[in-house]
Amino acid sequence: MEPILEFSADLWLHPKGSWVFLTVPEDESEDIRELAPNFGGFGSVRVRVTIGESEWKTSVFPQSNEGCFVLPVKKPIRSKEEIDVGDTVDVELALIID
Repeated sequence: MEPILEFSADLWLHPKGSWVFLTVPEDESEDIRELAPNFGGFGSVRVRVTIGESEWKTSVFPQSNEGCFVLPVKKPIRSKEEIDVGDTVDVELALIID
């Protein structure tokens, strides 16, 4: 069974482009480090994400300056869920551990 984390977070725009992310809170980021035995490229961890009615697979990446993981949220998801930068969203994050 995949470990599942639930939290709320704000969407933010990356300062060097058009990518939109949310930051996984500190406690949940620590849970990811403890529960994910193997990290991928750039320290990534594969996840299954649910926001609203949308579910997809992607990866979370460590954000070096805060020590938390960040999750990219692509435009098709934001459009479908009618969310944008500055909005707070409820997130279900399931770690994909192979």
